[in-house]
Amino acid sequence: MTGTVRELRVHESVRALVRPFVTAIRRADSIPVVLVEAVDDTGTSGWGEAAVSWRVTGESPASVRAAVLGPLSDVVVGRPLEATATLGADLARAVHQNAAARSAVECAVQDLFAARRGLTLAAALGTGRDGSTERRVGIARSAARVRTDITVSAASTETLVAVARRHVADGFTTIKVKVGAGGDDRDALVGVREAVGPDVVLRVDANQAWDVDEAVGIIRYWEAAGVGLELVEQPVRARDLDGLAAVTAQVGTPVLADESVRTSDDLREVIRRRAAGLVNIKLAKTGGLAEARLMAELAARNGIGVVVGCMMESSVGVAAAAALAASLGGADAARTHDLDAGLWQSTSPVRGGIRYDGAEVVLSSGPGLGIVGLAGDDVEPWAVAP
Repeated sequence: MTGTVRELRVHESVRALVRPFVTAIRRADSIPVVLVEAVDDTGTSGWGEAAVSWRVTGESPASVRAAVLGPLSDVVVGRPLEATATLGADLARAVHQNAAARSAVECAVQDLFAARRGLTLAAALGTGRDGSTERRVGIARSAARVRTDITVSAASTETLVAVARRHVADGFTTIKVKVGAGGDDRDALVGVREAVGPDVVLRVDANQAWDVDEAVGIIRYWEAAGVGLELVEQPVRARDLDGLAAVTAQVGTPVLADESVRTSDDLREVIRRRAAGLVNIKLAKTGGLAEARLMAELAARNGIGVVVGCMMESSVGVAAAAALAASLGGADAARTHDLDAGLWQSTSPVRGGIRYDGAEVVLSSGPGLGIVGLAGDDVEPWAVAP
């Protein structure tokens, strides 16, 4: 197959959330959605998304647009579609940081390349190392559904209990509770556990809210109370790897590193210090699929569990992350991932792509991500072409 990327387009819209998203870091009632469309010389499109938040990703719609239509287009426009082996590295050399913008471009081009070959993106990624298309397709078809948790925003104990019960009634078996926003975290989780019963898996995400002593004290309280958490995510500041290691060493509950790990270099430091037992891999942090896959392989070789996560983004970004999750092997293939962001959107910006069936993300069987176009005319496009 031959072909080149003809142009990149950026589409922006604002999507209301079905309920406020509240963490120790921020509150959001709506989100800006920034999509990148890669178009080839036949008019076929591939799609990616840049999750933006000054306080989380350090990027904005304006910064993404400037990066995509400037230096990242210089890398991609006119590039043969087959030249994907070094795409992530070439994009990383074109700009400093701007991980969400780079991820959106790489995902769009990889989606386009998969679509031109008649493969789903999950099949194109695969887990095989022998180059066998048949093996990759078989894996993707067997992993067409990826389990996800559902997030409960930080709130009062009463609200946490009510929302958790509702999610369980909707069929979710893994619930992630946001803590660290100033409420009574200790007793709130005890209340949630009593409300949902022993069979529901509970996760906690502190979003860097605590210091080491607070984290150890709170987690040990939950352990003594029999809350039975599957994991505690990012209990201390992102750069405090010594603190993260100290928490991990002093509690029995597994600790998951999120904000502490953006790249494979970060993950190597976490492994060296034995700072966490799991890592949350998000495309908007890694800069794209190539680095994310490298990190998943590094984690597997070192006994670190992988949870594929997402930012507060639309179904486009979630679709790429779900394709990555579907391509994992080993224990991570059966793991419940963290891909519920699409459920928070009041509407989707695109037609096609993923859908949700209770606690499962159902990947499209169509080519690439299965996205067939924008959902409406409430988007503002920009484009760059040779």
